[in-house]
Amino acid sequence: MRFLEILHIQLLLLPLPTLPPKIMTFKDLEIIEPILKALQAEGYTHPTPIQQQSIPILLQGKDLLGCAQTGTGKTAAFAIPILQQLYLDKGHESGKRKVKALVITPTRELAIQIGESFRTYGKFTGIKNTVIFGGVNQNSQTNALSRGVDILVATPGRLLDLINQGYIRLNDIEFFVLDEADQMLDMGFIHDIKKVIALLPHHRQSLFFSATMHPTIVDLSRKILGNPEKVSVQPEQTTAERVDQKLYFVAKSDKIKLLIHLLQTESMHSLLVFSRTKHGANKIVKLLHKADISAEAIHGNKSQTARQKALSNFKNGTTDVLVATDIAARGIDIDELSHVVNYDLPNVPESYVHRIGRTGRAGASGIAISFCDGEERAYLKDIQKLISQKIPVENAHPYVDEVGEIFEKPKRNPRNQGSRTAKKPAESTDKTNRNKQRRRNNWRKKD
Repeated sequence: MRFLEILHIQLLLLPLPTLPPKIMTFKDLEIIEPILKALQAEGYTHPTPIQQQSIPILLQGKDLLGCAQTGTGKTAAFAIPILQQLYLDKGHESGKRKVKALVITPTRELAIQIGESFRTYGKFTGIKNTVIFGGVNQNSQTNALSRGVDILVATPGRLLDLINQGYIRLNDIEFFVLDEADQMLDMGFIHDIKKVIALLPHHRQSLFFSATMHPTIVDLSRKILGNPEKVSVQPEQTTAERVDQKLYFVAKSDKIKLLIHLLQTESMHSLLVFSRTKHGANKIVKLLHKADISAEAIHGNKSQTARQKALSNFKNGTTDVLVATDIAARGIDIDELSHVVNYDLPNVPESYVHRIGRTGRAGASGIAISFCDGEERAYLKDIQKLISQKIPVENAHPYVDEVGEIFEKPKRNPRNQGSRTAKKPAESTDKTNRNKQRRRNNWRKKD
């Protein structure tokens, strides 16, 4: 009997088993049934961190300042609550639809993507949206506006143009979203945005999203927002840690050869290549075609039809390689993008994070390859400082730029080197060239 009492006491003292934390679902966020139905049809059940934080705030009607980079799920974070509030207020309206929600974004591609998201999440709500942007004939856009829409997604230039022509009035705006504010600043849209803000009703709910918080961006947010709630998720370092990064030192003249070599030897089922310039993007595509590799380019000089066709071909697998500039790539949303190649390192370090984030969407992993020539060492230094890590160097390829590796070593103190210092670079270069040729010959033998 005594033994059983002791055993009972010991059992009582044992710690209770801890249950795993409950995984939040969209239903937990009190999303209405028509939107839940649309989310389930797309296979979405669990919100991302920014959605978990933002949706409850926005459903309470509060302003929001969000610091979140691309690929975090922020479009759904603002689209879902806007759709829900418009749907719940729909019964109180009669007559022609008026624009109640305005979303401004920097590029055509991103505007189209946001429009598609509103259409997907709202397909069982009866809420109508349209997208307007420049570079195309305005007739189809003005016709859609004349039929009446609830949500308008726009780029700044075309928006102001149609306002001036009398096709758009902002008097009834209840929800205003400024997306990718840092990119707006980079592209020189800041004055256009201020003109739009001056036309908005004072009483509205405002949402402001930016991947970085430059002082000018913070100042602009104060003009748009009242007393906002703040949400910040996945800073720059997070993407850099999630994506498998590789650095290839390669001479500028050998970059295309290295790209073709990787395409022929690595398993790359979907490859997005970044060029710093439009001309460079066209040149890469031309050289890939010569190597019988299907590729297309998207950049600002391409028509909207050509850009959408190139993007569609890439998504459905008709094209193996998509070459893009930074601005054109904003809005590219491709599931299971396996590789990103920085053919040219960006001169703005934050752009590096945006680029490699294309292949690490919403928590997924990916591979980011960066080519670095002798003129890009300063860019590399700034990038590694921003992401707080050294990018692993890959030397197992036939086009290693050994001069680049020399530049990575600490510089010798020029004192006490005498008159021989002027001869050193030439000797080093001759030796490097011989080593490079020998390495290439070895690779050819392997092939």
